[in-house]
Amino acid sequence: MLDAGVQLYTVRALRPFARRLACLLALCWLAACAQPFDPDARLTIDAPTRASVADVPLIRQEDFFCGPASIAMVMQWAGSEITQKDVAALAFSPGAGGTYLADMIGSSRRLGQLAVEINNFDQLLAEVTAGHPVIVFQNLGLGVLPVWHYGVVTGYDFEKDEVYLNSGQLNQMVMAFAVFERTWRRGDYWALVVLPPDELPVSTSEADVLSAAAALERVEQFQAAETLYETGAVKWPENWLWQFGLGNARYAMGDLRGARTALRRARALDPTIPEIRANLAFVESELAG
Repeated sequence: MLDAGVQLYTVRALRPFARRLACLLALCWLAACAQPFDPDARLTIDAPTRASVADVPLIRQEDFFCGPASIAMVMQWAGSEITQKDVAALAFSPGAGGTYLADMIGSSRRLGQLAVEINNFDQLLAEVTAGHPVIVFQNLGLGVLPVWHYGVVTGYDFEKDEVYLNSGQLNQMVMAFAVFERTWRRGDYWALVVLPPDELPVSTSEADVLSAAAALERVEQFQAAETLYETGAVKWPENWLWQFGLGNARYAMGDLRGARTALRRARALDPTIPEIRANLAFVESELAG
């Protein structure tokens, strides 16, 4: 499933030796040029000096499965037993030798997860501080020899000037902030928060979460959509869209009474919306018939 607005990268893989050589050369060069990260100058949030996400498992990725392995890591952290091969069946593109950004999002949603993109340090560090691991897209190679890679950020430390990742074969890979930023910048600062639908990201907008809930409906993950709509309705109780979406998800699962309850709540929040009245009338007619 390709989400609108998501850039597609050509991720044809280098041979393993060439990948390792490109990574080594690039990271050594970047480390030599690194300057300490200044949170006061770079952030608009008040982030703590250090933070870490506990118990993110390391999955030693199979060749070219950094995307599936990253999704499997964050889902296992949340309690799933999914494997990288399970994810790869939905996300991996053999012809590309990797996983497109759009397929990272789409496969996460087809697996019933809340998946929302973020794209800056404020959001990244806010999520880590909240205890959420974050998938990031990096170019670990050189400009002329790119090595596209997904890793999972699990922590940071301003005093040590370090970012910590589960990446490839390494549990808690350590990168200087400047090295991490340059590799991440080459991936357009793309990152993905993947959470179970009963837990909300802390750095994204209500509109982003609503869009993620609607996307779960589009891939027929109605149970997950119902849970996310219920969770959103608690966080943003004055917005009728949460109850409206909840009613639609319940209807799709055949729960007519639950759909009616949610749509009545939506109508109470805003009785002027014709779509609410139409959907409620339709559900009530089915219950009456």
